[in-house]
Amino acid sequence: MADFNNYQNRMAQSRAQSGAMIDEGLRTYMLKVYNLMALGLAITGVAAYGTYALAVSNPGFAQLMYGSPLKWVIMLAPLAMVFFLSFRIHTMSVSAAQTTFWVYAALMGLSISSIFLVYTGQSIVQTFFVTAASFGALSLFGYTTKKDLSGFGSFLIMGLFGLIIASIVNIFLASSAMSFAISVIGVLIFAGLTAYDTQKIKEMYYDADDVAVMGRKAIMGALTLYLDFINLFMFLLQFLGNRDD
Repeated sequence: MADFNNYQNRMAQSRAQSGAMIDEGLRTYMLKVYNLMALGLAITGVAAYGTYALAVSNPGFAQLMYGSPLKWVIMLAPLAMVFFLSFRIHTMSVSAAQTTFWVYAALMGLSISSIFLVYTGQSIVQTFFVTAASFGALSLFGYTTKKDLSGFGSFLIMGLFGLIIASIVNIFLASSAMSFAISVIGVLIFAGLTAYDTQKIKEMYYDADDVAVMGRKAIMGALTLYLDFINLFMFLLQFLGNRDD
């Protein structure tokens, strides 16, 4: 009987140690995801403001960036990079995937640099901090909740496709009412996706993964949360941003 009790105690201790190791590994993994995302956002911010500053001081560069057909290339380049990274990451080295993510973040900075021409710098900074606080709370909820958000996420993804179609249609309609509705729905969708994606990234963690697989998962997780943050920021800016008239 004593031997059986000792066996049970050893098994309980083993499970506790294993659980502690998984928890520590999960925290390390998620911290890497958030650090990669944060660095991507920093690169985007520097690229966006640097492009704006150069455009202000150089009218020729401004015309090239914002008034020539090149602007469409700059707008679509980040989308092309997302597809490239998503489809090729499983065959790329971790360093190559990470470099691609940095290039993508810089291209996104070029793409959204025009916000400094439209909105005041103060309102952009204020909206960024509102976005950061909202994102942090939503991501924390997604990380800690015990509720399965997969069904909720499927609904949000369908809504995202509808949002994209509505945005394309409104390019031709140029309806202010429709633009307002798109902004409201966009904030709600990306707020929900932040929580859903965080839970999905957490569930992707597997302690037996090798370093390369874990690194690729962290990069894709960072890209996913980065997109949630950027889109949430852009939609909130339409509400909170003061136009620079």
